[in-house]
Amino acid sequence: MSHPDVPQGRTPWGRVLALALALAAIVAVIVIAFAWPSITSEPKDLPIAIAGPAQAVTAAEQAVDTQAEDAVAFTEVDDRNAAVAAIESRDVYGAIVLGPEPEVLTSSASSLAVSQLLTGVAAQLENGVNEQAAAAAAAAGAPSSPPRIEVAVTDVVPLADTDPRGTGLTAAMFPLVLGGMLGGIAISLAIIGAMRRVLAGLVYSVAGGLVLTGILQGWFGALQGDYWVNSAAIALALAAIAAPITGFVALFGRVGIAVGPIVMLLVANPISAAAVPKEFYPVPWGAIGQWFPPGAAATLVRELSYFPAADMLFPWLVLAAWALGGTVLSLVGHFREAGAEPDAEAAIDTETHSEPLVTA
Repeated sequence: MSHPDVPQGRTPWGRVLALALALAAIVAVIVIAFAWPSITSEPKDLPIAIAGPAQAVTAAEQAVDTQAEDAVAFTEVDDRNAAVAAIESRDVYGAIVLGPEPEVLTSSASSLAVSQLLTGVAAQLENGVNEQAAAAAAAAGAPSSPPRIEVAVTDVVPLADTDPRGTGLTAAMFPLVLGGMLGGIAISLAIIGAMRRVLAGLVYSVAGGLVLTGILQGWFGALQGDYWVNSAAIALALAAIAAPITGFVALFGRVGIAVGPIVMLLVANPISAAAVPKEFYPVPWGAIGQWFPPGAAATLVRELSYFPAADMLFPWLVLAAWALGGTVLSLVGHFREAGAEPDAEAAIDTETHSEPLVTA
């Protein structure tokens, strides 16, 4: 029935204004979701190892905290070897080694931003050490200034030559999220039947994992390590994003498609820590992001490429849980549909046989 004051075939002015304002609100939410983590990001309690004499360690901790309050959370280790082991297992982002030959250890593969921060700390440490040495020499009445002490900076786990800035590894994460989301949506729209969607999602994830790894590792050189393990990780990431979409569609119909854009794209992707460490996000969002597929995938892919000694159980479990959870939802939807079919058929049969017999 058409509105009496609106020419037939035209949208009422109230609906026009409501739609325009709703679209503006959606754009605002998108801008907030993607810009807020970047604008508010700053280091907070970054785990950094430190080794050396107790007095020197205390002085260095106080100096760093003065320059960047609460930015670093120091973990004391026995020596340089222990610091290197902590970096390689990704328990810390870097280390400060104090002593006769002070050194700052970084890991550009773990985070280029933290590596740059620690390089700045090395310069400040060098100035401080030399000022203290000069003051001690002057107090002792030495005729000349002591030789300048240099603080070496060593990149313990550097980025690969094929991706020296880490841009390929970071840039690969958004297409991975988008690919998993679009795969889940396309399967939900194009395929009828929950079990058929499960099979399509499985084939899509495996094929996508093989193809994407071939591009990212074989062509772009963004990924390092074993091709097959990286393929398995990417395949599981695609399944972890696509399966919940098809699962919610199996339960709630096409409204379940919103799981992709809302949960994976607007909520999880901005806090995935793909570009900066999770400690750069406001607490507790960095940690929360690791419980979603985009964050777990970003962490797992990075560690598989550069940190084979790291404990990767948590991201594997997160991705597996999302993939399995989405599959379970699809199975629930399948059996609910299967249980409804006999009732529907019985209703049709009853209706058919209850019709009056018409005779000529």
